[in-house]
Amino acid sequence: MAVLLSSCGSIRHIDREEKNFQSTFDSTAVDLLSTDQLSRSPHGNWQLRLSGQDFALGYKRGKLYGPLQQYQEAAFFHKVDAMVPNPRKQRFLIKFLKWYHRTMLKDIPLAYRQEIYGLSRSASDQYDFLGTKYERSLLLHGAHDIGHAMQDLMLVGCSSVALWNENSADGKLLIGRNFDFYVSEEFAKHKIVEFIDPQDGYKYAAVSWPGMIGVVSGMNEKGLTITLNAGKSSIPLQGKTPISIVARDILQHARNIEEAVARAQKFQVFISESLLIGSAEDNSAVNIEISPKKFDVFEVENGKLLCTNHFQSDTYSKDKRNEKQIATSHSQYRLEKLRESFHGQRQFSPTQVAQVLRDVNGLDDTDIGLGNEKSLNQLLAHHAVIFQPHDLKMWVSNSPYQLGAFEAYDLREIFQNGKEVTPVQGLEIPADSLLYEPRFADYQAYRSYLPVIQQATEKKTELPDEQLKAFEKRNPNLWLKAKTLGDYHYALANYKKAEYYYVIALEKEISAEKAREQIEKKLRKTRKK
Repeated sequence: MAVLLSSCGSIRHIDREEKNFQSTFDSTAVDLLSTDQLSRSPHGNWQLRLSGQDFALGYKRGKLYGPLQQYQEAAFFHKVDAMVPNPRKQRFLIKFLKWYHRTMLKDIPLAYRQEIYGLSRSASDQYDFLGTKYERSLLLHGAHDIGHAMQDLMLVGCSSVALWNENSADGKLLIGRNFDFYVSEEFAKHKIVEFIDPQDGYKYAAVSWPGMIGVVSGMNEKGLTITLNAGKSSIPLQGKTPISIVARDILQHARNIEEAVARAQKFQVFISESLLIGSAEDNSAVNIEISPKKFDVFEVENGKLLCTNHFQSDTYSKDKRNEKQIATSHSQYRLEKLRESFHGQRQFSPTQVAQVLRDVNGLDDTDIGLGNEKSLNQLLAHHAVIFQPHDLKMWVSNSPYQLGAFEAYDLREIFQNGKEVTPVQGLEIPADSLLYEPRFADYQAYRSYLPVIQQATEKKTELPDEQLKAFEKRNPNLWLKAKTLGDYHYALANYKKAEYYYVIALEKEISAEKAREQIEKKLRKTRKK
């Protein structure tokens, strides 16, 4: 493999394309218009408004938020540093990613490559040793897909719901989602609510981060919405189109479910994803379930579509990876939680949907510990968003996670005038009361202690009793806290104490079957010693 990468570790034809793009770009005048704006919302989210085409859209993004883009790239590579601290191995990893994405210029449509090139002009000089700015910007658009496909990392554990007819307060379509994509606190610091007016296609709004032209949550001017939920299926031997680019294409060019499905079918992807599509024109929603080898559309007849991180259509009913995902992950548990939360004949409003998205408890309102991945609110969401497609209104959460205020935006008003983007004050959903409760302060303290104890475990370094006791009394119902203490004492050969904490951990609601098996294995080893 090393020999192969040393000779072929590059994106095919990228040097030629970069020279062509540079020549075209250098001869093109790109000026910011008065309507091209970057501002800060009252509660802290960034608000970006842009119009243009291809190179210009990307270049103007970077021109407006260049320092934020550089911060975001640094946040991502800080995470890489933590996971792969050896610089030589980092360069090998980048070379592998280039090789894995060797057909990327064929897989991403030209207009989006031009936009990414324009955006890359504002990338940091700090990481040029890993590749050109254009190469890195391309690869960063596949970062979510690569981590998901190659390492089976559950960086994404999203929950979504679509309600219509008798399930929403006015009978019209209502959609809510948690985007539980976690890289680091740094990575989630700068959220951008963007309003884009491309020369080709429909105007759209999306929630994203600096340096990203793809879409993970968005709605266009025709009231078509899209949200992404990761799934599990077979993994191909090379990258294809990043799923956020597929979603961007659908949002920019489709006005209803039929058109969204047709556009999704044009692409080959290298991960498995549920694309929850909502449509004002259809007053309905479906899940497009797409993977490297299979494609299906999941529909419901009861006006209530729920989605977590596994597939529900007939095509995937006997897919072994999907079956394993249902049996061993926290996806099925969260789906049951959604069913419980939206059970019965209630007609939900945006505020009530926000309450469900913020719910930190398990089934039957059980306290399963803050930060448990079986919760709808895992306290790691990059953002949460709520859509009313008929009225072209959207609510976007502010930090921390989805607990901050949901600010409301009227897309019809924003797209029709050239004024500064401003949330609709009278529609704001206030911050969640959990922010002001002692248990949230305890949770934050727990989060600060956790890496300290994990590092001490790795280095087999003894910590003061006061520090261990302070950690132990926080977040008492989370299995991971007990498991972490068990691992610490096991590493220091305190086997009686390790046994004590492993037994406690097994009594808690553990988020995944693999984690339970690991604890049981450690407990057996502990008892032998």
